[in-house]
Amino acid sequence: MPGPVALVGSGEFLPAMLEVDAGLLAATGRKRPRVVLLPTASWPDGEDVFRRWASMGTEHFGALGAEVEPVLVRDRFDADDPSHVQAIGEADLIYLSGGKPGHLTDALAASPVGAALVAAHQRGAVLAGCSAGAMTLAGRHWDLRGRRLFWPLRWRSGLGIVPGATVIPHYDAWPEALSALLVLQAPRGLPILGIDEETAAIGRDGSWQVQGRGRVTVWHGRNRERFRRGDIFRL
Repeated sequence: MPGPVALVGSGEFLPAMLEVDAGLLAATGRKRPRVVLLPTASWPDGEDVFRRWASMGTEHFGALGAEVEPVLVRDRFDADDPSHVQAIGEADLIYLSGGKPGHLTDALAASPVGAALVAAHQRGAVLAGCSAGAMTLAGRHWDLRGRRLFWPLRWRSGLGIVPGATVIPHYDAWPEALSALLVLQAPRGLPILGIDEETAAIGRDGSWQVQGRGRVTVWHGRNRERFRRGDIFRL
């Protein structure tokens, strides 16, 4: 049976997410879960930033009692590495941290590491993605066409762990009017999850529950629904 999926709006590896992440570890059913961290999305920001996310995740999940291994996939070349594929194959929880969603997709799509992620999900491992990581786990995600061209957006295929949906992370950090414009550009019939900062939507078998401090706003076309901590919804 496929494992749970956590789509996180922001706050990976910070104290605000300790309760949420402890729950994800418990969902593995392991006494000492094996966690793999993929800081790939942060690689365009430089080696120091990339390694800092790996270090933060190691400390965070180690404090929660997990065995942690950062898997340092920087780009598409690294995503061919058999040792990285093996590490993901042995993981109980795989966490994709934030950064640039376009780079993360370029690195993982149609790669052995990307295939290993899908296989891990199918065998029951927990998959979690924060910000860019959450965007890439969805069926589609938006991206900018260029550094200076914000509009119109480019829509790309993600890994499809959450098929037929897209994610707007950091939803409460910018005016909702901007999100509404993004919704209007989305492919027809695509549900959109706007996930507040330090908030997660955790799903399995099509059922989702909100955890963390904020809300999840679900758009179906021009209609929206809001869900708070503990609420359950379906897409």
